[in-house]
Parts: sequence; C-alpha cells; structure tokens
Amino acid sequence: MTLTVLVPDDFGVQALSQVDGVRPVRYTPGQPLPADGMDAEVLVPKFLAGTDPRDVFAQLPNLKLVQLLSAGAENFVGKVPDGVLLSTCRGAHGGSTAEWAIGALLAIYREFLVFERARVEGRWDYHLTDTLQDKKVLIVGAGDLGEQLQRRLEPFDASSVLVGRTARDGIHGVDELPSLLPEFDAVVIFTPMTEETRHLVDAKFLAAMKDNAILVNGARGPVVDTDALLAELNSGRLRAALDVTDPEPLPSDHPLWTAPGLLLTPHVAGSCTGHAHRAYAVVASEIARYVAGERPRNLVNGAY
Repeated sequence: MTLTVLVPDDFGVQALSQVDGVRPVRYTPGQPLPADGMDAEVLVPKFLAGTDPRDVFAQLPNLKLVQLLSAGAENFVGKVPDGVLLSTCRGAHGGSTAEWAIGALLAIYREFLVFERARVEGRWDYHLTDTLQDKKVLIVGAGDLGEQLQRRLEPFDASSVLVGRTARDGIHGVDELPSLLPEFDAVVIFTPMTEETRHLVDAKFLAAMKDNAILVNGARGPVVDTDALLAELNSGRLRAALDVTDPEPLPSDHPLWTAPGLLLTPHVAGSCTGHAHRAYAVVASEIARYVAGERPRNLVNGAY
C-alpha cells in the first residue's frame, strides 16, 4: 500500500520520493488542493505557516498525521482534528538557532555594531570590549535548542546551566528561576510557545536579572512581555537580542526599532543555507516510521 503525503514544495517532493511506500504530492498553500492529493493521510504544512490550517484539514477526510517542518507547534495545537497525530521537526533547526544565539552574544559583547557605525562614519574607535569568555549563561529550555547551545558555548570558555519545565538530572526546574536569574550574565530563552510560557519573561523575571545582563529570545515573541522589556532597555539596565517579537512582523513605528541596547533580527535564526535539507531529513525519518507502523518520535502531547 502506498501512502499519499502532501508537501508544500519541490524539495519535499524530492526528499520524500526516497521513502519507500510514500507518494509525495505537491500542493500550493493558499490554493485548492490537487485532485490526486485529496486521499492524503499525511500533510506537511509550509515552514513557519502562520495561517489557520483547519480549512485544509477539512478537505482531507483520510488525514492521519500532520508533520511539521518547524520545531514549534503553537499554530497547530488545538486545531488538529481528533485522532490526527501532530509531529514536529525537532532536531532540524537547533544547531542553526544555537549558532544565531552565539553570534548575537558575540556581537553584543565584542561591540561589532558599535565598530560598524564607527566604520560608516570614518572613525577609528579603538577601545576595549567585553568578552563571552568566562560568562555564565542561563538557558531556559532544555530541549534540542538548549542542548545545542550548551555544546557550542563550551569552546568559548563560557559556562551554562539548563532550565526545563521540571527539574531532572542535570537540569533545573522553571520554579527555580527566581533564585537562578541574579547569578547569570546572559539568559537565553528557547522554550516552546504555550499558554504556560506566554509572558514567562515578565517585569518580575527581568527585574531579577543582574545589572547589564543580556536577554536573548530565540523562542517566540509572546514568551517575552514586550512592554516590560522596553522599560528595562530604555532604562539602560539590561541589553537584549531578539530574533522574534510580539507583535510579529514588527510594525515600522514600533518602539523596539529604536530601543537602546537591542540587537534585532527578523525571525531568521533557523533560516539559513541547508535548512530545508535538515528539515526534510527529519520529516522523512518521521514519515518512514509512520509508514512502518511505528509512532513518530516528535509527537506533540498536550501543548508540545
């Protein structure tokens, strides 16, 4: 028996053509589904799709599995029909996102943006900078992203501690944050987006961070209370690097654009060369397991 899988791009068609027992069918998001894909049991939504997927689900009476290209599942939790499995792409983008976090910390500590402004103005602005060496980094989110960042921090002689939803061997629980935050030079947010983590980083969280510390958000915008962060940035007490914002995309007149002490990128931490190859390698593995009668490894249970 051959399993029909709807994929949103030609790369997906090529990747899944290599999986035994799978017939990939290309569809275009936002347009009617192709007739030869209406019997699909598996749907692969577009990467970082932000639209409500329920209209597509309603057209697929045989749907059994929604396989994401992203690690985050917040746009699909609670919207997948009863009995339909939801699997993420955990393991595909962790390295790239961790690399972005390293780059952001280096850019801030070594003042690359300050030196770039001086270059544009023709000024030789020699001065000492800070360094990532010997810094203590708190990583809130102990999944693939957190582990990837922890591994990449070691060569820079920076130490790190992981925080998960609950405490376990080698990992602190989120309930320990009030006592942990004052001890760290940088705090990196890599949590999934759920109602539980919405505004996890609020005024109280930020107030507990040490003076001149750096907040790095590579998770989702609503995990951070934007107004509370703006207050800390405008006071000059904290610095930040954001790859995600609330709202997103950021309106052109939003105060984050001109906030001091902020490095801002437009949700590109996982968007780099090879991201589709890495994503579809995970997708192909998950679907191959499903075809073989096994449960995908990255199944969402509850909120994530």
